[in-house]
Amino acid sequence: MSKLKTALVPIGLEDTRQTVLTLAKSIADEVIMVGVVPIPEGESVSAGAETARQVRKRLMALSDSCTRFKSTVIVSETPWKDLQNVVSSEKPDLFIIEWNKGQGTCGISVSDVLSNTLCNVAIVRAVASVKSNRILIAVRGGPHAELAIQVGMGLNPDELDVLHLSLTNAADEAPFKGLKRILHQLPEIKFRSIITDDIQKSIFEEANHYDLVILGTTASKSQGNSLIGPVAEKMLRESKASVMILKTKRPISESMFDESAGVQAISILVDKWFAENTFHAEEFMDLRQLMTLKEKQGSTICLALPALNEEKTVGKVITTLKIALMDNVPLLDEIVLIDSNSIDHTCEIAEDLGVSTYVHQKILPELGARSGKGEALWKSLFITKSDIIAWVDTDIVNIHPRFVYGILGPLLLNQTIQFVKGFYQRPLKVGNKVQVGGGGRVTELTARPLLNLFYPELSGVIQPLSGEYAGRREALEKSVFFSGYGVETGLLIDIFEQYGLSAIAQVDLVERVHHNQGLEALSKMSFAIIQTVLRKLEARYERNIIEDVNKTMKLIRHTRSGYFLELEEVNERERPPMITLAAYRERFNK
Repeated sequence: MSKLKTALVPIGLEDTRQTVLTLAKSIADEVIMVGVVPIPEGESVSAGAETARQVRKRLMALSDSCTRFKSTVIVSETPWKDLQNVVSSEKPDLFIIEWNKGQGTCGISVSDVLSNTLCNVAIVRAVASVKSNRILIAVRGGPHAELAIQVGMGLNPDELDVLHLSLTNAADEAPFKGLKRILHQLPEIKFRSIITDDIQKSIFEEANHYDLVILGTTASKSQGNSLIGPVAEKMLRESKASVMILKTKRPISESMFDESAGVQAISILVDKWFAENTFHAEEFMDLRQLMTLKEKQGSTICLALPALNEEKTVGKVITTLKIALMDNVPLLDEIVLIDSNSIDHTCEIAEDLGVSTYVHQKILPELGARSGKGEALWKSLFITKSDIIAWVDTDIVNIHPRFVYGILGPLLLNQTIQFVKGFYQRPLKVGNKVQVGGGGRVTELTARPLLNLFYPELSGVIQPLSGEYAGRREALEKSVFFSGYGVETGLLIDIFEQYGLSAIAQVDLVERVHHNQGLEALSKMSFAIIQTVLRKLEARYERNIIEDVNKTMKLIRHTRSGYFLELEEVNERERPPMITLAAYRERFNK
């Protein structure tokens, strides 16, 4: 989990232990130190000049590679008021202040800090030296729990436990449902849940086994004037462990206490995945290094090229990839072309270049011949033999070996990764002009909105519909393949549901130039993708959503005589997991 970007810490002369600063450096990539000299009411502000010089000297002494300090030291009777201007300007991810028996530090009271809505806040009370090897995050599902988990993960402790506490005989805590879903998908977190008659006592007993305990302030309006809450305040005053109390800047609303609470916790999971599982093709450009990884893993690799009437580009695609990745460096063990009954010279060109060519309608004829790219990909599992299969479209104008080694790299680097998607800039040609980044219209208008809505864990996938992806046979053979445009979306969801988000990676392939399709074709593509997502939801909820009548699309036509409708079937049909076919199991002795 990546750290927070910035944390802001007030620094005065009395802060001699540097405990807050040490913790801030662990939490954030950059720490902003702000010198503060409080002036007692009635005294002249000018009297603080000498102290300000001493604070500046201290700031310079504390400064290092991960800290910076504001050159202007705040000298004020109302330091928090002045400090808020710095917070507004710097916009830190977290403002950290020491507890100091409830009085805060640098003349800044804890209650004033907690009353702000400018940024997230951490109140820290450290015992002796700051340690964070073993961290406990105590949650009940309140609005601050997400921040607590994010900060705890950012500290990267040896042991991170999340403890959910609920009262005996209490009703099901709806606010915790969203968090619970996420916690089960984070392997570095050990999650426990206990039911107790005394929340305070239970937390105190648990705290004795940890270096640092993190919890949120109260979100209840029934605690009188207490902004911290009785449990958090007792922990700050009496716990033997170091304590951090967190408060989110998000305004607390009634919706935070219903079943929608915790939904923003999905960003914890997605942000972590995005940071750890997003690669760049340049990382894998050393093909000899990839060969070493391949040999160490003991894997064989196939490149399958789906094609339909691509005689203008298929020759260059094959030549470029075959020379670089098979002839010069034998990264690929197989290259095959899976044709969809082209009526041009696509197959002849591939065969002349020494590539095995198959027409997918003739593979497994007993199952019937269907049209569609997904059908070709599914049947490519049957006719290839390798452990890892990469698919690259044959209409790429700017073909480069990175389109293949880029998507293979994560699979060779990390054996827990099962599926890799490529992404890139897609220039869109409109007339004689090219709009950079103008492509991917179905991605942005259909695929990504649907995934964000129904599969939010996949919301970090930049281009779910990209045609360049690779996976391990043992995962692909267990997946359902949609026959048409829905194949990419269906595979992505299937791998996620079977193996989890951490099994998926994505790679920046820089730029892809290809032939853009017209709006009518994109409309049919969107229709197929919507069907695919709904089919997946049918399996999840065990009920039919799409009736047969919904699989036809009325296309709007226009002639000189006016508008009319033309009916076309866009039926996104499924193929079962290849492993379920007797012929496949016999072929691979499974």
